[in-house]
Amino acid sequence: MTGERPSPFPWRECFAETLGTFILVLFGVGSVHVAVLTGALQGLWEVAVVWGCAVSLAIFATAAASGAHINPAITVAMALWRGFPRARVIPYIVSQVAGAFAAAAVLYLLFGGYLASFEATRRIVRGEAGSERSAMVFGEYFPNPAVAGESPDARARVSHVQAMAAEAIGTLFLAFFVLAVTDARNPARPPASLAPLVIGAALTMLIMLLAPITQAGFNPARDLGPRLFSWFAGWGSVAIPGPRGGFFTVYVLSPLVGAAPGAGLYERVVGPMRSGREAAT
Repeated sequence: MTGERPSPFPWRECFAETLGTFILVLFGVGSVHVAVLTGALQGLWEVAVVWGCAVSLAIFATAAASGAHINPAITVAMALWRGFPRARVIPYIVSQVAGAFAAAAVLYLLFGGYLASFEATRRIVRGEAGSERSAMVFGEYFPNPAVAGESPDARARVSHVQAMAAEAIGTLFLAFFVLAVTDARNPARPPASLAPLVIGAALTMLIMLLAPITQAGFNPARDLGPRLFSWFAGWGSVAIPGPRGGFFTVYVLSPLVGAAPGAGLYERVVGPMRSGREAAT
C-alpha cells in the first residue's frame, strides 16, 4: 500500500470528449444527411470538406480540456505510444460513443421529415433489404451505397477483407499525421493554433480517397454511436449486424488495429530519424 489516493474520475475530460465527438458527428454525419437526403451538398469533395472542418472545430473546442481525441482509435494509440493514462481509455471511449449517439439523435430530430420522404419516394421499407440506402446516413456500409448502390453486383466490388484494409489503412495514416502534427520535437510541425486545420485537411484527403469503398469512418465512435441509434430507430438487423455483417470488424476493430502501427510508425521510425539528424548537426 502506498497510501496514495486513487486518481479522481476524469469527469471534465470525459465531458469534453462527449462534446467534441458530438460536434464532430453533428456536422460530419450531418453533411451525409444533407448530401443523401436533400442533395444540397453535391459530390464527395463537399462532404469531405465538411468532415475536415468538423474535426478541426471539434479539436479547437475541446483540446484544452481533454486533448481532443474524439476517436477511440486515437485514444488507444495515445495510450500505447504517448503515455496517455490507460485507466482513462475506457471512460474516454464510452464518452466518445455517447457523444456520437446523442448527435445522431439530434440529426434524426432535425431531418426526420426528409428521411421519411426519401424512403417513401424510393419505396424503402426501413429494416428490410435495401434500407441501408437510408441507414447509411447514420452507420456506414461497404461499398458506399450512394456510390455503388445495393445490388449484389455492386457489393461484389468490395470484399469484407478489402473494407477492413481500407479502414485500417485510413486510420493508420490519420494516427500517423496526428502524432506528427502534435509532436513538440518536430521542427516542421505547424503552430499549435493551426494543428487542428492540418488534421482536418488530412482527414479530408483520406475521405476523398476511401469513402467510395467504406464511407471512410476511421473512428469506431463515429460509426457505432449512430449505428446504435439507427438500430433503435427501426433499421434493426440492417443496422446491426448489417446486410453483410462485419460492422464490428470493419468499422470498430479495423480502425483500432490500424491506429496502433500508424502511431508507432511515427514514434519509432520517423521520430528517431529526426532525432538522429539533429544529433548529427
